[in-house]
Amino acid sequence: MSDELLDQAMLFEVVENQLADNYPKQVTETLMRLRMTGHSREDAIELIACALAPEMIDVIEHQQSFNLERYAAHLAQLPDTSWLEEDA
Repeated sequence: MSDELLDQAMLFEVVENQLADNYPKQVTETLMRLRMTGHSREDAIELIACALAPEMIDVIEHQQSFNLERYAAHLAQLPDTSWLEEDA
């Protein structure tokens, strides 16, 4: 995948926009849950971006629809990111 298509700054911007829009609501809920369990805001945003990345790859590289259900499932598993290896 090209770094120009999907980079960390872009993922963070999308997460921040989702938080500002409170959509999907699971992003705000996940941020609050991670913060309450001791993660810094920066670390929580990075974890949420990890959950977002597979969805963005599907949209950008594979021209698939954004899978909100899978994204929400990945958010629910954070801070565990073992699913990253499964999706690879």
